[in-house]
Amino acid sequence: MAIVNQVQKRIRMEIWDITKFQISVHCNLNDIPVSTLDLNCLTLLALSGERELTEFCKTAASKEIFGSSQSVRNAVTKAEKRDLILKEGSSKKKIRINPSLKIQTEGNILLDYKIVRIESKEI
Repeated sequence: MAIVNQVQKRIRMEIWDITKFQISVHCNLNDIPVSTLDLNCLTLLALSGERELTEFCKTAASKEIFGSSQSVRNAVTKAEKRDLILKEGSSKKKIRINPSLKIQTEGNILLDYKIVRIESKEI
């Protein structure tokens, strides 16, 4: 039987941090590179729910996640190409976090990740 060094951590997080953590873990496990600004933008969208693109860009710029609405729009386009965001509609496009990420943002949230690395022993 393999000996496993186990680490358990119990942390209480606010909604912004736990949402950001979920997105970060998803991106890390799927080798999707995201900057801190991209991560903040995705977190804001996850917490905002489905939003009209122009309205979201203005909100994110006003919260100084990016310097301008155009920078937010560029980040949204990049995230869409990485399947992190879904964009729907033609004239007033709506955007939202891709539901396949399974990001939880409501109610009580408990994240239960069990990640293991087993070292093979060679004789």
